[in-house]
Amino acid sequence: MYNILVVDDDKEIVESIEIYLRNEGYKVFKAYDGIEALDILTTEEIHLILMDIMMPKLDGIKATIKIRQEKNIPIILVSAKGEDTDKILGLNIGADDYITKPFNLLELIARVKSNLRRYMNLGNYNNEVREDVLRSGGLELNISTKEVKVDGNLIKVTPIEYRILELLLRNKGIVFSIDEIYEKVWKEESFNVENTVAVHIRRIREKIEINPKEPRYLKVVWGIGYKIEKL
Repeated sequence: MYNILVVDDDKEIVESIEIYLRNEGYKVFKAYDGIEALDILTTEEIHLILMDIMMPKLDGIKATIKIRQEKNIPIILVSAKGEDTDKILGLNIGADDYITKPFNLLELIARVKSNLRRYMNLGNYNNEVREDVLRSGGLELNISTKEVKVDGNLIKVTPIEYRILELLLRNKGIVFSIDEIYEKVWKEESFNVENTVAVHIRRIREKIEINPKEPRYLKVVWGIGYKIEKL
């Protein structure tokens, strides 16, 4: 059984989501602002968070930033705002997915399952037998410990960032298009995903590159896609 934390100041929305999640076999924890959510995370093992953005005391953006300082569990942001800028902001501060109100509860459940599947299967890409450590120069990804290091220094990455790095490190020198990255990592058909992938690539570069504007590891091949250099 997976534990899901639902965070929204609208109690009716929380109760509706809870009913659907419980019917799918999940255990649900409820919070009505970001502070309550952080308190629950200190005492309970949570596998995924559904986080509203507009909340009193501590909003979803600030709560997500604080959570990302310690934990890599999937976070799906939920908001009444639907503009691309809000989606990009959410991804930039560490969210793994984004859904806009009003949403179809069946779609929400599908997104929960998809993100949980990616999170729980990290390191089991295609269920192949794999080497324990993937390297390119000073960049290192350890399959067993799920750790990423650069020059021996531990780098905190989200589940999505980990999967992108794993894909590219397993295929050093091979260029993957944006659509290919999305379909292999998100396991969904790609449609207008340029911003989504680009935001994650930029976050990865900021973490692993000394100078993100002149990357050593994660290179763009203009008009085609991205690759990890063989070093």
